Amino acid sequence: MASSIKTAPDEFRDHISTVDKEGKRVWVYPKKPKGKLYNYRKLVSYGLLALLFAGPFIKINGLPLLMLNVVERKFVIFGVLFWPQDFFILVLAFLALVVFIILFTVVYGRLFCGWVCPQTIFLEMVFRRIEYLIEGDYTKQKALNKMEWNTEKILKKGAKTAIFLMISFLIANTFLAYIIGIDALKEVVTDNPANHLVGLGALVAFTGVFYWVFAYFREQVCTIVCPYGRLQGVMLDKKSLTVAYDYGRGEPRGKLRKGQERTIGDCIDCNQCVQVCPTGIDIRNGAQQLECINCTACIDACNDIMRMIDKPEGLIRYDSEEAIADGKQWKLFTPRVMGYTGVLALLLAASSTLLLLRDDAEATILRTPGQLYQKTEQGTIKNLYNISVINKTNEEMPLTLKLLSGEGSVQVVGSELVLPAQGITEGVFFTEIPKDQLKGMNSEIEIGVFHGDELITTQDTKFLAPASP
Repeated sequence: MASSIKTAPDEFRDHISTVDKEGKRVWVYPKKPKGKLYNYRKLVSYGLLALLFAGPFIKINGLPLLMLNVVERKFVIFGVLFWPQDFFILVLAFLALVVFIILFTVVYGRLFCGWVCPQTIFLEMVFRRIEYLIEGDYTKQKALNKMEWNTEKILKKGAKTAIFLMISFLIANTFLAYIIGIDALKEVVTDNPANHLVGLGALVAFTGVFYWVFAYFREQVCTIVCPYGRLQGVMLDKKSLTVAYDYGRGEPRGKLRKGQERTIGDCIDCNQCVQVCPTGIDIRNGAQQLECINCTACIDACNDIMRMIDKPEGLIRYDSEEAIADGKQWKLFTPRVMGYTGVLALLLAASSTLLLLRDDAEATILRTPGQLYQKTEQGTIKNLYNISVINKTNEEMPLTLKLLSGEGSVQVVGSELVLPAQGITEGVFFTEIPKDQLKGMNSEIEIGVFHGDELITTQDTKFLAPASP
């Protein structure tokens, strides 16, 4: 007999699968996945892991591939150095990234979550695989957790905890390297610990957080914490690709009876799709479930069963809700997709243009507070200025200053201005202009900052002079 269809098919949307009616955590023991898509996921995951751990060591023009140093407000993205003065470029780039994520989700659903997200990759391809290796598959894990503490349980749990902590420590080091840079991290690790208490404290804290996330919190990150998972209901529509169950072909479901002609749907209610799900849902309840990360483990499990009973694969497949409901072929270009693509193209063009037009250095020139103009015997007027220059390259640059607007000269007070690589230099200088070249008490002048013969940036400022008689 076929199992009856639920009278309240959307009841599963009222609560998450990992919390029971009393609000207690329901621990998920997913069956070890296998299949063609899982093998592809492993290749993608290990490639991304290799890139992640190698990233801090990769340098472009002497700069890291990626560094987000919030403490020093210095950011390096693909070998390009950004300072807070480049905030508008970063904002446009961030908006472009947001639009790209929305566009990608509208088209491909939560493919990022299941195949690219670091949380999923580390949990499913590193920590769970170690857990399978030490404790066995899901049935053995359940039995081990129910077992009284004995030598076997202590050894297995101890070994797993030790390995999890070591991997968490490695991840913490990598994470910190993306913040302060690999060179600074090497100094923290190799130098006297007393000189780097903050850095070592950060390492310990990150290690604890990563261990807690991957050993205990696990899939709850995707269903409770991650904003992307929460917003998927807004971004997805019926035309988006997602992991979905073909209910038209599968229902009414029922057990397979040997020697009996089957007149019901192809789903034999084996629950293999539920057993392999890392978030504990039943994909047959409906598409676009909050907990579904589109990892495709259920597709592999279902296809394996379909092959065993001589049925076509694809009862659970990657398709759009509209295509399954109407039997239509999925279409990539929809008005919504083309609209987002247009917005993304504009944002990328704007941010790329600003990046190409960006100067290698940026100067801030202000009149020295409390200082008025000075008259000279030669009939010229002097103003004293403070200058601060930020280097956006990895090259040290000796600087010279020149007046670009009209006649006059610039004299730096003290030693020559030298702009360190990725650094800031400050100085004081006089600007001297003949009185007959000035137009009023408050004139606009332009100062050029040169590296050799190359003009690297300019800055407008005010020049004070006595009132004309």
